[in-house]
Amino acid sequence: MARYRNQDGLPRSRRRRSRGSSVIATCVVLAAVAGVGYWGYSALIKDDGASDPRVVEATKALTAFLDAWEAGDAPRAARLTDTPDGAESLIKSVMGNLKPSRTEIDAGAGEVKEKAKVLVPFTVKMEIPGAGAYSWQSKAEVVETGKVWKVEFRTEMIHPQMVPGQTLALDAHDRAAVLDADGRELRAASLVGAVDPQTGKGVSGLEARYDKQLAGGSGQSKSVVVVDRQSGEPVKTLSGGGASQGKPVRTTIDPKVQEAAADALDGVKKNAAIVAIDPTNGHILAAANMPSGMNRALEGRYPPGSTFKVITAAALLKGGMKPSDRADCPKFASVNGQRFENQDQFTLPSGSTFRDSFAHSCNTFFVDSRAKLPAAGLRDAAQAFGVGGSWDVGTITYDGSVPVSNSDNDKAASTIGQARVQASPLVMASIAATVKEGVFKQPVLVPEAVRQKYEAPARLDADVVDSLRSMMRATVTIGAGKALRGIPGEPHAKTGTAEFGTETPPRTHAWMIGYQQDRNLAWAVLLEDGGSGGRDAGPIAAKFLKNLVG
Repeated sequence: MARYRNQDGLPRSRRRRSRGSSVIATCVVLAAVAGVGYWGYSALIKDDGASDPRVVEATKALTAFLDAWEAGDAPRAARLTDTPDGAESLIKSVMGNLKPSRTEIDAGAGEVKEKAKVLVPFTVKMEIPGAGAYSWQSKAEVVETGKVWKVEFRTEMIHPQMVPGQTLALDAHDRAAVLDADGRELRAASLVGAVDPQTGKGVSGLEARYDKQLAGGSGQSKSVVVVDRQSGEPVKTLSGGGASQGKPVRTTIDPKVQEAAADALDGVKKNAAIVAIDPTNGHILAAANMPSGMNRALEGRYPPGSTFKVITAAALLKGGMKPSDRADCPKFASVNGQRFENQDQFTLPSGSTFRDSFAHSCNTFFVDSRAKLPAAGLRDAAQAFGVGGSWDVGTITYDGSVPVSNSDNDKAASTIGQARVQASPLVMASIAATVKEGVFKQPVLVPEAVRQKYEAPARLDADVVDSLRSMMRATVTIGAGKALRGIPGEPHAKTGTAEFGTETPPRTHAWMIGYQQDRNLAWAVLLEDGGSGGRDAGPIAAKFLKNLVG
């Protein structure tokens, strides 16, 4: 029998008839022939064809042929046939077209058809990338010529559904596309993902998540077919013929917003991301990444730094503070020996307000305000923004984490988006969208796939929303968001510089989040290891918004 080779190319042994048993069987048959004559011999063969030396030798010859075919060695297989040129050409064609990752060919029990001809059945099993498992049964006639047994080559012997002039090949099913909101094919690489060119299966992004829908009901992207060798046209389908055509996956991506985001990241040397959301319904309008590959826009996990002060401010406002209340902003704040400071150790003048400290992103004010918040205060405030929930978006997302504070130092760092607070650009864009809309609307990318949108367990009070809006506008007009001044649409924003790592001085991610007053658009910009929110993320945000105006 043929040997099965696993994916590493190593042979797996099978039990074969031993040489000794073959000799004994031969002697028994010869003795029987001498005693009963030719007609008695024929009857004996009919009852026990496997003991006939011709069957043994013919099967041995076919096994050698099948071994070579199984190994993909067409020249060696062809030399064991009566028509080497034709056999080599067809076997090369079949194996080259199908490119099986695994092949197993088993010979069955042969029978004598004529004095020098034996018929031996065999089974071919293949694992074919893109088409899955495919097998068929066939028969070979092995003839004795000058005491040498050769496989009688015929096209039908390779596959019984073929006739001369045909071969086996793969026919690709039409794979449906991932679409944008306008129904056109979406080409945002990190979001859409990739398809393995060998198997035809989605291996990342939406292509992987919706592989069966895009490829069709069978989940296989290709069928085994018989084709005409001259024209290459399919003649009949042998496998996968019942597969339905793929169904497109439609996303909420707005091609104009996506293009504006991608252009804003063009030329950026750091890893970066931009996310844009429609605050009225949570539809994700853009998710751009630089470079493409990891979808950091939706899946990344980062300390949000001072952009998280939107939530800290919401907690303080709910506790009774007003934007006009006095808010001192010293150079340093100390918590149990741990020193906090403002970026570049800036201070604000005496008489500065809560709105001023928010707009200029004063760390020391927020750290010194921690006593106004219970241990679960930030966690509870974040819930009104949907942070930390389980979002059903239609793709993989990271939905943020704001743990209950476990120490005074942990709470202090958490007020400025450090410690154990984490978020994705999607989460931060959603925070800005919640301020714009006044209520959390769970982000959505593939509406038809969303079964249960996450509902925030708390809501923002109307006066808290109004105050946050005025403070985010002040960030642009008088504060750290000055990169957005003069841009049409009355942008509202919050900057963020988030420390990470253990180096001294620490490295920082640059953030800016915001929304446009004149349109349904909220957004977040992240620049990994990018420096300062206002200085470095701000110009990228400005370019994005200007792209939308132009």
